[in-house]
Amino acid sequence: MRRLGAVPCGDGAADLCVWAPHAQAVSVRSGEEVALDREGECWVGTFSGDDYRLVVDGEARPDPCSRWQPDGVAGPSRLLDSGAFQWSDDGWEGLTLEELVIYELHVGTFSEEGTFDGVVPRLRALRELGVTALELMPVATFPGDRGWGYDGLYTFAVHPAYGGPHGLARLVDAAHAEGLGVILDVVYNHVGPGNEALTAFGPYFTDRHETFWGDALDYAQRGVREWAIQNAEQWVRDFHVDGLRLDAVHAILDDSPLHLCAELKQRVGEALVISEMEVGDWRPIDEWGHDAQWADRSHHELHVLLTGERDGYYADYGSVASLAEDLAGRGHDPHRLVVCAQNHDQVGNRALGDRLPEDALRVAAAVTLFSPCTPLLFMGEEWLESAPFQFFTDHIDPAIAEATREGRRREFADFASFSGEEVPDPQAIETFLRSKLQPREPDPLYRELLAARRDLPRELEGEADERAKVLTLRRGGATLVADFTNRRVEFSRG
Repeated sequence: MRRLGAVPCGDGAADLCVWAPHAQAVSVRSGEEVALDREGECWVGTFSGDDYRLVVDGEARPDPCSRWQPDGVAGPSRLLDSGAFQWSDDGWEGLTLEELVIYELHVGTFSEEGTFDGVVPRLRALRELGVTALELMPVATFPGDRGWGYDGLYTFAVHPAYGGPHGLARLVDAAHAEGLGVILDVVYNHVGPGNEALTAFGPYFTDRHETFWGDALDYAQRGVREWAIQNAEQWVRDFHVDGLRLDAVHAILDDSPLHLCAELKQRVGEALVISEMEVGDWRPIDEWGHDAQWADRSHHELHVLLTGERDGYYADYGSVASLAEDLAGRGHDPHRLVVCAQNHDQVGNRALGDRLPEDALRVAAAVTLFSPCTPLLFMGEEWLESAPFQFFTDHIDPAIAEATREGRRREFADFASFSGEEVPDPQAIETFLRSKLQPREPDPLYRELLAARRDLPRELEGEADERAKVLTLRRGGATLVADFTNRRVEFSRG
């Protein structure tokens, strides 16, 4: 299939390809209206101009594969010439899994500006700390200005409030100049509110499957597969992104002989692909060829050992011995398992978005950083950030906004630690502002452990004292003792 969407072809013109298999007529409106020609399940043609809308059977809408929505989800699409981006990263050699240390951040709350440009001044400090790659939470265009990004609607278009496509390109180029790679969090298991933006063009969704978030995308349709895979290719080709983190791949439901997630990895080539998957399901690295996957079991064991909380999915965790097995890889190359003391989910999906207490965080971080698994730091944890990371949205549809508020209250109604009245209003600007970082100097323990892991052998020895809740880990001549009951950690090198 041709490249979907509008692709500049010179002299202010663009080639256009739209997947709309059941449409009777499709045209592009940019000043004048130009009819497109049917080509199999697609409609193709050429137009001139910057801003445009597609007209499918008389209804005008943005391009489902729009590369730029400067006025948000309700505005027109704008032609983007990614070939005009200014790059200085010819000498960048890319990321290796063996040296990967990931730093997950949310662009809107990472800096006061809340933009890609606001991230740039702190890149050098992250590299000096020992980080090797940023992981940006999703940046696709979603309704409103502020949100986590997992409700993206126009997946090819970089969110305008963050600085749009040109801002993302500047950040990636600056990161490479500082010796940092960039991994982008992408969402192919659902789209956000307003999916009529896609269904107006074709059968993007199916009732054969269900997801927690709503209608399941129909990856039996070639056009839907190309919508996802070409999106992944775009980030690597046009934005020089080094890797992709695929959100909740257990909800990417595909009965095809070649699973979408496997085909995607084949198409993006050398770019790293890291998946978020349910605990105990190893298909991403065992079957689909992915480079790594999130290993949430170790986080859950750590959280229960350090806090005693057993609400919800924490009920079955809290074993020192099981944690030791997790950190050794459970039969897999530990570099292919991403572990963390906390991440956006495990903080933000708490009712108040509260982080681990400082003493607990230091223990959890020490264990994950000392392990041979690939560590992920969540923004601010290196200085033991106390500001919460709360769940915030900016839905422009009042009905969806109220449903989000009510759903958030219901979600925590049965949790022993919280009452519904305490749950912050996700639509309130204050909820977003409370989540802004308050930067300080890093805790020395982070710097020490990140430096140490560069020359420690891969082999890990672990001793679990289940009664005392103490874990002793050894790598070569280095030893880490984590006392979960007293929230103390000791690190030494022989």
